[in-house]
Amino acid sequence: MNKMFKYSNGRLECPLFFPDATKAVVRSVDSQDVINTRTPGILVNTLHLYLDLGERVLKKFDGIGRLMGWPGALISDSGGFQVMSLAKKGSGKVTDAGVSFHLNKNKKVLLTPEKSIEFQSWLKTDLMVVLDDFTMPKASYEEARETVGRTIAWARRSKAEFERIYKNQSKRPYLIAVVQGGAWPDLRKECCLQLAEIGFDGYGYGGWPMDSEGKFDYNSAKIIADNVPKNCFLYGLGIGKPDEVVNLAKMGYDIFDCVLPTRDARHGRLYVSADNEKGYSFYTPKKEKYYNDDQPVDKNCDCLLCTNYSRAYLRHLFKIEDLTAVRLATIHNLRFYSILMEKLRQ
Repeated sequence: MNKMFKYSNGRLECPLFFPDATKAVVRSVDSQDVINTRTPGILVNTLHLYLDLGERVLKKFDGIGRLMGWPGALISDSGGFQVMSLAKKGSGKVTDAGVSFHLNKNKKVLLTPEKSIEFQSWLKTDLMVVLDDFTMPKASYEEARETVGRTIAWARRSKAEFERIYKNQSKRPYLIAVVQGGAWPDLRKECCLQLAEIGFDGYGYGGWPMDSEGKFDYNSAKIIADNVPKNCFLYGLGIGKPDEVVNLAKMGYDIFDCVLPTRDARHGRLYVSADNEKGYSFYTPKKEKYYNDDQPVDKNCDCLLCTNYSRAYLRHLFKIEDLTAVRLATIHNLRFYSILMEKLRQ
């Protein structure tokens, strides 16, 4: 039986895919467009919204959902991935206290596990992710072990802050910890066991999911699935490609988020169902051979684009660089993913 995801307005059956609405908008479409693709939830970025909106605005609107007119499920990330990327590329510093980075020449920000939880509480999301220390793809064993130790320590601090904030509240969001450790199975397993001892509602596949050969690291995904409590959510953070989502769902993963469907749409790459190993192919309207094609992008799709317009018309919209092209492409890709998840839930 599939797990159920409870949110402020109801319940959803897993597995679920959440497109990224980084700054409280899925780029090139509005909330109603997203609703019409039958996308059940979205992910927002804690750090961006804290910096762009702040506590006063978020509290006035009682969270990000009301501000953006979104009635569905909401996930907030920790803000850590963006900060870690800056810090580990030389624009900041990671210490046991947290992650410090320069917002500009005059302002330095320290993101701690406690602050990340506090910021997320202002967003009023249904699932929150704790701050973790991202294991870089080329990290040595000792470096990876250090990130695991810090991830566990930060998870413990995050849980304590979460319990403090929601102490007297009957309704509280899910809290997800992130498993680090890179490509080392023993570190991944140790991280799982230590986090499970602290206790969370779910556990995420953290770090870089590709191996040294550029292939998806399913081994690490399986280690996590095998070493966390079975009644908890498994979250594929930043994953991904349709075939990766399918394979992880078969392992028991429940939740996914990724920028791919919307990013690909902006670059004129549309997903089309196909009878091949991956289950899909790409349609690229900028290719001249599609200019006179009167067929829909995908005959198996019921989105706004596929039920009303031809490939030729979409080709025309991309050629004249009209904003409608990206909107329709985004709507299509989101619907492709929601259809994929509907099939996985059956």
